[in-house]
Amino acid sequence: MSHLITLQSDGAQISDDAWQLVQLPASQQEVRKQAGKIVLFKLTGEQTVTPEQIAGTLIPASGKVIVPLTVFIARRAELQTRLAKQEIGVWLDTHESLSDLSQAQANLNALPIIAVHVERFADGRIFSLGTLLRSRYGFKNELRALGDVLRDQLFFLKRSGFNSFALRADRSATDALASLNDFSAPYQGAVDEARPAFRRYNR
Repeated sequence: MSHLITLQSDGAQISDDAWQLVQLPASQQEVRKQAGKIVLFKLTGEQTVTPEQIAGTLIPASGKVIVPLTVFIARRAELQTRLAKQEIGVWLDTHESLSDLSQAQANLNALPIIAVHVERFADGRIFSLGTLLRSRYGFKNELRALGDVLRDQLFFLKRSGFNSFALRADRSATDALASLNDFSAPYQGAVDEARPAFRRYNR
């Protein structure tokens, strides 16, 4: 069963995934530790991907693929033909910079899909990235959340501009689908409805 939820004009549904996610090969660098624990957050600008990983990333020769941001930037020339065919999308981690993406690809709407990967559910930067992509950068196409995406987050990810959600295989897409109806009329303004509640209703 598919674990992809997409928002359509007539509502949300569980959909087949036409996109293949391309992963970076494992790094040989030693993982930084703090107080005996792996540091699970990263700061923008921190070097987390090596040139060897970028060069060693295997990109399928055909089909629709979503490649890591670092790979897209470094190997953009070889992807141009497929980008023109709407076969290339980009995914980024929450610590990566949208300005790096926009510098490499000035017209973000040439990308049919942008995905944001969240490593741990406690990382709230995915909401800010979604909002920025929709508002500041004017991205109009599919915006996907993937990684450690929880049922309780889907409604708020939708409010932040995401219109597709790739859940982990160990989570129920049917249960997550229902979460999009947890609230009927949010108070705050957001990407999906800019006006707060007091502006939407006459008293």
